[in-house]
Amino acid sequence: MVKRLLYISFALILTLGFFSCSNSATLTDQQKKWLQNNDSITVGVFPYYAPYQFINENEKIDGILIDYLSLIEKKTNHKFQQKLYTNWEDLLNDAKNNKIEIILEIQKTAPRDSYLNFYSQLFESSHTIVTRKDVDYGKTLKDYYDKIITVPKDYAIHDVLKEKEKNLSISTEIDDITCLRQVLSGKYHAYIGPKAVANYLIKTEKLDGLKIVSEIKYSYTPSLAVQKSNAYLNQIILKSTSSITDREKQVIFDNWLYNPVVPYYKKTNFWITLTAMALLLLIIILSLNRYLQYLIQQKTRELNFAKKKAEESNKLKTAFIHNISHEVRTPMNGIIGFSELLNDPKITREDQKKYSKIIIESSNQLINIIDDIIEISQLETNQVEVRFEEVNLNTILDILFSDFQNKAISKNIAIHLDSQLTNKQGLILIDKLKITKILRNLIDNAIKFTTKGMVEIYCEVKGSFLVISIKDTGIGIKPEDQELIFKNFTQSEKEVTKSYDGLGLGLSIAQKNAKLIGGNISFSSMPDKGSSFILTIPYNPVFTTIPRDISIDTDIIPYTSSIKQVILIVEDGEINFLYLKTILHNMKEFKFVIYRAENGKEAVEICKKNKGIDLVLMDIRMPIMDGYTATKKIKKIRPGLPIVAQTAYSTEEDIQKALDAGCDDFVSKPIDRKILKPIINKYFSVFSKSKLT
Repeated sequence: MVKRLLYISFALILTLGFFSCSNSATLTDQQKKWLQNNDSITVGVFPYYAPYQFINENEKIDGILIDYLSLIEKKTNHKFQQKLYTNWEDLLNDAKNNKIEIILEIQKTAPRDSYLNFYSQLFESSHTIVTRKDVDYGKTLKDYYDKIITVPKDYAIHDVLKEKEKNLSISTEIDDITCLRQVLSGKYHAYIGPKAVANYLIKTEKLDGLKIVSEIKYSYTPSLAVQKSNAYLNQIILKSTSSITDREKQVIFDNWLYNPVVPYYKKTNFWITLTAMALLLLIIILSLNRYLQYLIQQKTRELNFAKKKAEESNKLKTAFIHNISHEVRTPMNGIIGFSELLNDPKITREDQKKYSKIIIESSNQLINIIDDIIEISQLETNQVEVRFEEVNLNTILDILFSDFQNKAISKNIAIHLDSQLTNKQGLILIDKLKITKILRNLIDNAIKFTTKGMVEIYCEVKGSFLVISIKDTGIGIKPEDQELIFKNFTQSEKEVTKSYDGLGLGLSIAQKNAKLIGGNISFSSMPDKGSSFILTIPYNPVFTTIPRDISIDTDIIPYTSSIKQVILIVEDGEINFLYLKTILHNMKEFKFVIYRAENGKEAVEICKKNKGIDLVLMDIRMPIMDGYTATKKIKKIRPGLPIVAQTAYSTEEDIQKALDAGCDDFVSKPIDRKILKPIINKYFSVFSKSKLT
């Protein structure tokens, strides 16, 4: 079936080709020889009459009649010489003196008919009256008998108007565009010329101030003209122009001028196109059917693959949720179980300390789990901001080394720190919380998965980058699992989860934080031999010098026991208030007077009435008025009163929001007295001095 359709299509193409070639001019051998012997036949062109003939933007002669001349040359298989005229009067004089054989465009008049034969009246364009848009002189020639009309010099319309409209006052210019510009300038009242020319020039030359008023009874009917004295040339031009079909003329005309629309069903091309489209449609349907079958198969494979990936992802998330349940229950079991054991009246002092330590460690473990879940959620939803500040990287590394040293010693593994940074190089611009969190995760993993050997922390500057490597001699990572370790909810293998604590989020959090600060984490690993994780971040040093004239005030008067400190605890939770109150009363070196407000509004009122309050511990989330609003109001009343935010919201954004509201410091819940006490000392060491003076 397809082959038969192709044969029919080929036959149609051959038929169309035959008919398209049947209209070529057939010259005799004598005529062809004459053209070869007279290759200097000249065609006079006057390319200043757009759109019939003009010089285009590429400096070439173009237009309707140039296309018509090209068609004649194609039919005669002969290239005529073109002679360019810039003055119409010169062209007419050369034609009268037989210096050019052919004139491409000229209107037939009685004087010209004496020495020229006219062929191929290609079209007719009515002459129109053109005036400025802001005037209204009338629409007939009689309305312009008392006006000045302009037309191009020696054009046929000039002769016609002089002969038939003797009451008109006519002035001439060199060409149509000059006439139109002079009308626009106000020199003349109107221009008379072909409608097509006027339309074309007004649009292309942007003569927006002109308008076509009306058509008149005279028309422009240009023809191709040949010298009467050249009999052979007249025969050739007659034969070639006669062979040009109406269709060929129409194609040229449609390319340049508006043509009334012929109903599509009356056009031969419509039926040819319809037949070709029907054949093509059949071929397309057959091809499309095969292609759709291929697409269906491909999409089916893709959907099966996507389904498999979704099921795997769902299994990972399900396993992650189960792992959360296990990881949360483990510290909760320690907290609840050993809390109950503390109630045993027979418990010894030594066991009491041991159980309390286990409860504290389990609580910290639970907090870390919750923090990881919150942080990965914020990283996944792009809710984390980067805040660069000046930090000493050597100090951060020393603190981390000190924090993890006991953990490493407890596992009988060595830990080494080798920083190649000088104190000056160690001062960098970085997000302190993020770099600390990244390094803490990497070091913690290295110690966690190492049972013997050592963990080495190395730091150096390479070009414009800072490179920190954490190398261990631990269990390593299998090659097939190495692509998964930075993904959420995964660990290297399921068995690892059974042997080591963790949600499998540490490396994912570390990598996302590294990307946020413009860096990256890479690694190499061999099973049972260890791993090496390398953090690479942009090196942004801060070179600062301490001015010599700065003096440090060390005259801090120690606390005197006769001074009392007044603290306002703003807390809606009864247990949290009692816990804070107990911690403060256990600080024996202070004599605290404690007030309580259960919401922000009460806190503001107490601060207004009591000028003796020295410090405010401000909860953030409370009824009636939250801690942010209360802090702003209190700071307006007492700008110098220190306010320490204390809340369960402990992300970077929460800390910054509290500081922006006016808080001077921040402590996260559950409150660690080891963290709270230095904050209390910081503010009351100053107050003790001010109260004594």
